Amino acid sequence: MAFCSVCGTQIPDGTTTCAAHSASSAGAAQGSTGGMADNVAGMLAYITIVPAIIFLVMEPYNKSKFIRFHAFQCIFLCVAWIALWIALSMVGMIPVLGWMTLLIWPLIGLGGLVIWIILLLKANKGEMFKLPVIGDLAEKQANAV
Repeated sequence: MAFCSVCGTQIPDGTTTCAAHSASSAGAAQGSTGGMADNVAGMLAYITIVPAIIFLVMEPYNKSKFIRFHAFQCIFLCVAWIALWIALSMVGMIPVLGWMTLLIWPLIGLGGLVIWIILLLKANKGEMFKLPVIGDLAEKQANAV
């Protein structure tokens, strides 16, 4: 499922803007905000939490729903990842269950890496790929401004 990088409406897969915005941005590739294409800014938001916060604060980037969505999704994903890390660390202190977490840590780390790569690639393609719970929260925050 893809969304317009300018207004956020649902569009067919393989396109980056809706029909209303594709005519107005015929010369621009992928939509451009402040000299950087929206898909590149959306991808850079997933590098760490710092670029995500910067894109939410800086003037030309915080106007795009596409960039705001990816920045909020990155922030919420980082918060969820930290909460999971704390929970597993607390379970790891229990004598018998702690040994089982030694098997779970690599699987969770690999899963997180795969999710992160998917989010990077989808943002680079200009798609607003939503994670199950985090994506809904990010979409609400991106549309609230």
